[in-house]
Amino acid sequence: MCTGVRFADEDGNMYFGRNLDWSFSYGEKIVVTPRGYQTPVAFNATVANPKPVMGVGIIVEGMPMYFDCANDEGLAVAGLNFPGYAQYADAPVDGTVNVAAYELPFWIARSFSTVDEVEEALKNVTVVAKQVNEQYPVSLLHWIVGDGKRSIVIEAMADGIHVHHDGVDVLANQPTFDWHTENLRNYLSMDPRVPEPVKWGTQELSAWGSGSGMRGIPGDYSSPSRFVRAAYTNAHYPAQKTEESNVSRLFHTLDSAAMVDGCALMSNGQYEKTIYTSGFSTKTNTYYKNTYEDPAIKSYRMADFDLEGAQLQTAE
Repeated sequence: MCTGVRFADEDGNMYFGRNLDWSFSYGEKIVVTPRGYQTPVAFNATVANPKPVMGVGIIVEGMPMYFDCANDEGLAVAGLNFPGYAQYADAPVDGTVNVAAYELPFWIARSFSTVDEVEEALKNVTVVAKQVNEQYPVSLLHWIVGDGKRSIVIEAMADGIHVHHDGVDVLANQPTFDWHTENLRNYLSMDPRVPEPVKWGTQELSAWGSGSGMRGIPGDYSSPSRFVRAAYTNAHYPAQKTEESNVSRLFHTLDSAAMVDGCALMSNGQYEKTIYTSGFSTKTNTYYKNTYEDPAIKSYRMADFDLEGAQLQTAE
């Protein structure tokens, strides 16, 4: 399970981040793919003018498999679990750009500069259910893509690819994105202000204190509840001005939907928790990341890596 968030400051700089919730780590780390790296391609999704990409992921047989990533022009993408709904093509389709599911985040960040470009390209894309190798099964995901102006959600399902405008700049897991946005209507009365006193008969009733207007916001770790909490927090967090305060906003917003060890038991007998939280700032082209075991936020500037070379680079 996972939660993703995006927002922009008053100058149009985007802050984009996600929680990765699971019962174990895949050994993921910061991975930088420079412009000159020759990436193995599953089908025909080649990139004529590749952009350097930074994100969190693993490297499998020379392929950077990003859980979330961004490029130097301010476009970011993250994949979130979507079982029971995600369905990909069994084989490539002639006349389309065929992208293996594991390639999609990297292909988007490698190829495009804006959400508008991504949305246009997706009109001729087939997402194919191909494994990178026998060790890693095909992950059933949907994706949030953002830039300084807006975000979209991509859902590949049995009836094709659905692209949704994400007006709340949030994504969680199943069910579908349109269900989540419809569900938000159950929380129209939520308000950060303290409710005014009211009278029931002759008895005056007043709130116990701040936060009373939020009474009814769900507190469990299910995907619908995390979506509501993240959307509420993202919509009401005061606008910030500096890089430090916006990164703080991003991580606090994601923390509102984070999962704590021991609270959510999975079918495999292990507890799900927020393995890591990551974020990207287009103001400084910096990736930020912390983990469950080490909550201190570490920063990784794209400028500190070789973005023009031919070798993959990693950082812990």
